[in-house]
Amino acid sequence: MDASDAMQEREPSEKEIRLVIGASSAGTIFEWYDFFIYGTLAYILKDAFYDVDDPTLGLLLVWSTFAVGFAFRPVGAILFGYLGDKLGRKYTFLVTVTLMGIATAGVGLIPTVDQIGIVAPIIVIILRVLQGLALGGEYGGAAIYVAEHAPPEKRGFYTSFIQASVVGGFVLSIIVVLVCRFIIPDDDFNAWGWRVPFLLSIILLAISLWMRFKLSESPVFKAMKEAGETSGNPFLESFTYPGNKKRIFVALFGVAGVLTTIWYTAFFSSLSFLKGDMRLDELTVEIILLIAGLLSMAFYVVIGKWSDRVGRKKPIIIGALASLALLFPIFWAMGSLANPALAEAAERSPVVVTGPECVTDPFAELMDRQPSDCGKVLGSLIASGVTYTVEPGEEVSVSVSGDPIAIPAEWYQDGAARNSGLQAALAPYGFDFSRQVPPIGNILGIVALLLALGALSALTYGSVAALLTEMFPPRIRYSSMSIPYHIGAGWLGGFLPLISGIIVASTGNVYSGLWYTWIVVAIGVVVAWWGLPNGPPTDFQDNA
Repeated sequence: MDASDAMQEREPSEKEIRLVIGASSAGTIFEWYDFFIYGTLAYILKDAFYDVDDPTLGLLLVWSTFAVGFAFRPVGAILFGYLGDKLGRKYTFLVTVTLMGIATAGVGLIPTVDQIGIVAPIIVIILRVLQGLALGGEYGGAAIYVAEHAPPEKRGFYTSFIQASVVGGFVLSIIVVLVCRFIIPDDDFNAWGWRVPFLLSIILLAISLWMRFKLSESPVFKAMKEAGETSGNPFLESFTYPGNKKRIFVALFGVAGVLTTIWYTAFFSSLSFLKGDMRLDELTVEIILLIAGLLSMAFYVVIGKWSDRVGRKKPIIIGALASLALLFPIFWAMGSLANPALAEAAERSPVVVTGPECVTDPFAELMDRQPSDCGKVLGSLIASGVTYTVEPGEEVSVSVSGDPIAIPAEWYQDGAARNSGLQAALAPYGFDFSRQVPPIGNILGIVALLLALGALSALTYGSVAALLTEMFPPRIRYSSMSIPYHIGAGWLGGFLPLISGIIVASTGNVYSGLWYTWIVVAIGVVVAWWGLPNGPPTDFQDNA
């Protein structure tokens, strides 16, 4: 029994299709909102849940906890993939959305580190684990559910709404944060108002459950169950079914690895880059990301529909190759538009640090290590978004355009004094460390560059739900597509903000973290070129 047989047996009406797409997409938006709200509020959560003096370390700890949720996504994929292939698509993703909503609301109820100490981040980590487990089962369920209701000639178009809904979750998280910022004064929002977006997930959960309870089971799964053709052990069979090991390998590195690193670079790396390295006003950044995110959602639907004609491979290969060519230029241009004074000052007045043991140690405070004096200076420059070069020397010194900067001994013991002192010393050379609001022309340019990143993401993501559904046999489809997707999205993509942050903290170059994305995509495009089928889309039995 395959998808086409089930569709011929009883093709859903247009009304049923609209309900399937609407309910599945809404649930996906709400569930990804729950997951992304943590990343959107990263700059506040680092102070709420982590008691560290170094702002770079605080942000890395937030991204570490963010990555924990992604680390457990493959476990959720195995667990809920098994249930989805054994018990059905509908009830499995009802469970996942419930678990996600409860875990997200829990983050909004945790006392801060000032109130309960180290217990606070421990509870956050536990809740992020639950979120990761839930998300590991959500995407596969929603994507398969829509795909198995769709006629083959419209499968890419219908499932593209699920892909767009992932961006929708990110957009919704920004909308909620913006509304809260407008309603709640800044000081109150930083003190307690950040909890509101998390607690809102209870309402979103109720809406999602109401919509999804109205759905019926997938016609493909019902037909398999009636015929007694469901898998006895979907997890084991995913690795023993003929040809499936190759399919899983290709899905992991050639599909999931490519789409997820480009996606997180487009939305999360740009968010961190603009707020942190470029020191843009936080409200301005959120409005920019909101506009770019909303507009880019249409790209996913267009690409999904296009893939129904040209096949799933062509958009992915085009998007991956274009990303390799454009990734660095887009971010260079974005940096020039976001904070022209900082970019011009760095080029006109190069900063040179000289001294012994001139290496950064971003986790020194956490591991109770004592960083070198030169490492402390580098850490302050990184936290300020200043690019520098390092030269060997016997004593620590800093120069700008060849002019030495005095470094008082007390700066080595007081991180706050060191940060503010270096910024004050660099200010006369054109370095502006105040929060920036670029001219409207620059803002429009940044939006255009973010739309370019959104288009690259859509090319590599818009057709993926249809592609993965077609790659694997129906009886083990939920497990077989969820495992590689969530290993790729969870480990290769979920750790991207953390790994990129560590690379930047280690090199002092705000653009160096992009090399992680570039390398993963370069490997992925080779695998995709080799392993994905050419030509128009076909059902599983035609390309098995």
